Amino acid sequence: MSEAKTRRLGQVARQLNVGTTTIVTHLASQGFHIESAPNAKITSEQYSVLAEAFADAAIAKEEAMELVIGKSYEEPTIAQPDPEIDAITSTPYPPTDDVQPNTSPDSITSTAEPLPTTATDTPLLLTPTPQIDKPQSLGYNPKPPELTIVGKVTLSPADSKRYRPVASSDTNQPRKRRLRKRMLNKPQAKNQTPHAAGSPTATPAVKNIQEQIKSTLAKLEEDKKGTASRARYRKEKKSMLAEVREEKRIEAQQAAKTLEVTEFVSANDLASLMNVSINEVLSTCMTLGMTISINQRLDAEAITVITDEFGYQVTFKDIQNETLAEEEPDSPADLATRAPIVTIMGHVDHGKTSLIDYIRNTQITEGEAGGITQHIGAYDVVTQHGKRIAVLDTPGHEAFTAMRARGAKLTDVAIIVIAADDGVRPQTKEAINHAQLASVPLVFAFNKIDKPEANPEKVKEELAHMNILVEDWGGKYQSQAIAAKTGQGIDALLEKVLFEADLLELKANPHKRAQGTVIEATLDQGRGYVTTLMVQTGTLRQGDVVLAGAYYGKVKAMLNHQGKLLTVAGPSVPVQILGLDGAPQAGDSFVVLQAEKEARAIVAQRQQILREQSFRTKKHITLEEIGRRLAVGNFKELNIILKGDVDGSVEAMADSLIKLSTPEIQVNIVQKGVGGISESDVLLAAATDAIVIGFQVRPSVNARKLAEKEDIEIRLYSVIYDAINHVKDAMQGMLAPSVEEVITGNAAVREVFKISKVGTVAGCYITQGWLKKNSQIRLIRDGIVVHTGVIKQLKQFKQEVVQVKMGVECGISLGNFKDIRVEDVIEGFEEKKVERKL
Repeated sequence: MSEAKTRRLGQVARQLNVGTTTIVTHLASQGFHIESAPNAKITSEQYSVLAEAFADAAIAKEEAMELVIGKSYEEPTIAQPDPEIDAITSTPYPPTDDVQPNTSPDSITSTAEPLPTTATDTPLLLTPTPQIDKPQSLGYNPKPPELTIVGKVTLSPADSKRYRPVASSDTNQPRKRRLRKRMLNKPQAKNQTPHAAGSPTATPAVKNIQEQIKSTLAKLEEDKKGTASRARYRKEKKSMLAEVREEKRIEAQQAAKTLEVTEFVSANDLASLMNVSINEVLSTCMTLGMTISINQRLDAEAITVITDEFGYQVTFKDIQNETLAEEEPDSPADLATRAPIVTIMGHVDHGKTSLIDYIRNTQITEGEAGGITQHIGAYDVVTQHGKRIAVLDTPGHEAFTAMRARGAKLTDVAIIVIAADDGVRPQTKEAINHAQLASVPLVFAFNKIDKPEANPEKVKEELAHMNILVEDWGGKYQSQAIAAKTGQGIDALLEKVLFEADLLELKANPHKRAQGTVIEATLDQGRGYVTTLMVQTGTLRQGDVVLAGAYYGKVKAMLNHQGKLLTVAGPSVPVQILGLDGAPQAGDSFVVLQAEKEARAIVAQRQQILREQSFRTKKHITLEEIGRRLAVGNFKELNIILKGDVDGSVEAMADSLIKLSTPEIQVNIVQKGVGGISESDVLLAAATDAIVIGFQVRPSVNARKLAEKEDIEIRLYSVIYDAINHVKDAMQGMLAPSVEEVITGNAAVREVFKISKVGTVAGCYITQGWLKKNSQIRLIRDGIVVHTGVIKQLKQFKQEVVQVKMGVECGISLGNFKDIRVEDVIEGFEEKKVERKL
């Protein structure tokens, strides 16, 4: 076969004298994976690898093919009649006693010399042995048997009846013999004369066979070493193959005992995955003290316990990643350079939004409540050099920790803005940590250098204490002093940002369906749900079916940050889209699907999971919780219904309010959502005894009337920390005041008087503070409190007084206690209620 022709696995195995499994295993170890089938194709490169590896086996096969034991097969011819032989064979067998009837042919052929021929001697004829067809590939080339006289034997008259001579009626015609069906030998060749076994003509054939056997043994002896090495190699290959099979078997067993499920799978589905009946699952759950139904959905803990009882391991998969099929990696030829996504982070009022104002030539901060950024803003700007940058503006308040974290995950380069007159603040450190955890390059901007109290060197020193060295101090981080109001140093800052982006070699494939991240989502009364997206790869077009979180929809319109309509949006372009049927959470990923039917099926599955999670995460009161509340005493709950303009602000506020919870007051977010306050929100507040908090939203007319009727409190806020502070004050009012003890004075007992009808009176001297009648006191003797009670009578000289101050002598009579001794100390105290703070 030429190299250009196609080879098959079975054909190559026969050529190289190895098994197909050995070939497949060897190719797999060399990085070639083929199907273990006889008709699997073998390429020229793979055949070269195999020919080199199994050259010894191929050579051994060729040597075996050339090996021949004995003479080659010769076609026998029909023997011509011989008068001498006919005369001998026609002679009758005389009886003889020399040979027994049961004499074996071996004993007869072992005679060294032929017996003498006499009148009573008859030659013993051996019939031809039937030939068995042996395959030529085994080197078996038998010589056709001859009609050979091997000796003579004298028979007794008694045995002559058993051994009758072969008679021939016609000496000129060959004898006719009926051959067995399996005999393949033909008549002997013409003029071929049989010879006796002991004749000289039979010796060379035996010698030739012996010589060939000796030469073969000698050759095998020479190849002994090579054969041993090949045998050892085959043994190692078999051992390796056995190990591979064992590893595959173990992996298959482990895979069969590992289940991949989503949380809240039903009991029936779980039984099907484990290949057991639902009755076994139900009985096992009853044994474990769990009462479940067939279609009941189980949480992660219950699934883990049940599968462990059946010997299975369980892994939980993310529903959002599971419902989408994996895409093939992009080809390098399809990748194109994209603009960097830059996030501006920092502390409150350090000038982040003012920096973006100058870059975009707008005034964003003028329209923001409180002069701070309440949510993440996404903008597409072009520098003076014509280069595009996608900018994300993250809030700086501590309530927006999660939002800043999402901004760090989405960004390519982070600008950390630090006010040169204020230094590194807590939210600055937090922003730096988020960026470092996301492995994002950092560029520091020291803002407000136009102020007289600005000190950028002090800021660099504070960063050095955090193990962050800028380039001016011999570090790796770039920095730039700027003034966001005047624009000083901003161009140099952008050049450094673009330099960091060039080092990253940012590329994306614009020729496929769009994918990216949800930045914000809000509800507009006139337009519906408005979702801000950041396209990270692919191209988003008007009319595409977008799947974002647990919502989907067809893109009805696309707008940029200035409100201008767009038809397409490529990588690193932030857009606002209309058309989703809900508000996805900030940070959710979005993809474009081909068909709306596919998106609908995925959303149905995701929403089912979200409903299950929402139901499962609701805390139900337990006996332990009741006991804890009784131990606390005055336990209270504050239920809140939270509505906001964008999802990011709602999530940030909800997290901040939940953190206000104490062991005595629990803050519960009954419901949170995006959009205005509706009648259903008020009805839910009335049912759960909750208050309604609106952030940057307003209630409808009907909702306001219903709230007045149901006496439901609605609080509206525009600044997030105002809402947090007011809720905190309300919780402080719900706290039971603490009782503190205040020492009013001390009196030393100098004399004790026993007065009839009055009792024991202690003559005292006020050493500290003051004492009042009916005030609480402790009688202390040798540092030990002997009695706690009240002052029954307090006299100065013979007059009863209400109060006695320090440095005055007085008489004190205690109620229901008479064991007063000299040198005792009477300590007066009061209990005051103090308002508690969170």
